[in-house]
Amino acid sequence: MLNHTYDDIMKDLAKRFPENPLLMPKDIRPSADGLQVICLLNPGVFTFEGKTWLLVRVAESIKQVEGWAFIPVLNDEGKLEIIEVPLNDPDLIATDPRVFNYQGLDYLTTVSHLRLLSSQDGIHFVEEEGYPGLFGKGKLERYGIEDCRVSLLEGKYYLTYTAVSDSGVGVGLQTTTDWKHFERKGMILPPHNKDVAIFEERIDGKYYALHRPSSKDIGGNYIWLAESPDGIHWGNHKCIVKSRSGMWDSARVGAGAAPIKTDQGWLEIYHGATAEHRYCLGAFLMDLEDPSIVLARSGDPIMVPTENYELSGFFGFVVFTNGHLVEEDELTIYYGAADEFVCGAKFSVREIVQHLEWI
Repeated sequence: MLNHTYDDIMKDLAKRFPENPLLMPKDIRPSADGLQVICLLNPGVFTFEGKTWLLVRVAESIKQVEGWAFIPVLNDEGKLEIIEVPLNDPDLIATDPRVFNYQGLDYLTTVSHLRLLSSQDGIHFVEEEGYPGLFGKGKLERYGIEDCRVSLLEGKYYLTYTAVSDSGVGVGLQTTTDWKHFERKGMILPPHNKDVAIFEERIDGKYYALHRPSSKDIGGNYIWLAESPDGIHWGNHKCIVKSRSGMWDSARVGAGAAPIKTDQGWLEIYHGATAEHRYCLGAFLMDLEDPSIVLARSGDPIMVPTENYELSGFFGFVVFTNGHLVEEDELTIYYGAADEFVCGAKFSVREIVQHLEWI
């Protein structure tokens, strides 16, 4: 029985890298003249040609001028355009560092793209020549692309990311085998949806994925399971993990990276947040043959924002992951801290499973 309260939090299980933060905004060059990198967030993670790679979300804007709000958007060709609005405009609401509301419409204060960085040691990351960034393109990615999860399935990398536009927040898919050429599959789940993590193995011939549809009126921000015959067309949706009142994941929950196959079941690392926007990490375990059956779940989080770089930044009190590597019992999670820095931490898969409470 899961009866823990919000304040009933043990010391977390994370062994943070002493080198944290691994990447800061000053470490990444802007994508174009006149732009500045505001924050780095939530990298997808994979191995390729013997190296560890991060697909980092890079959020950019132009330098702000006192008395003005500059709203960045992409045109249909993927080029950045700026809407200039006086801060005293009565139609502008600029109280949230992440979102402007102007004339009744929401806009992001930054536009994000995805940048590839590689590392020989998993700690020091550099950009390599010949590996291009991924940018939003078309009307459905007008406000940029964010928070990519990378799944390797049968020799092909599946990139699921948040596509943001004035039409809403949906899920885009691209695939690649060499990280230089990408095949766009379009929007695979329409607004409002995000946090898609594709399993790295078929189950009974079917593709499976976790996702997070949302509703402002009925229901909540819950984790769902979907299946597919081809990895593109998804159906048979089932809600499997909900937020829990009074706990560390009381306001919203969302999947991290691809589930990890263990002897006990599919282990998923997920984020949970409170109404005060405090983001922690937890885990749950799904049945190996029928992942719609949740066997166990974290009562206490496995990671809590405690370090200065997690508590203070663009948006503080946040640890958020959508990328990890697994080698036997060692789980290396790369995560966004305070919506500004990229960090790393190690866990024991066995310890996480032992930490779960069976349902």
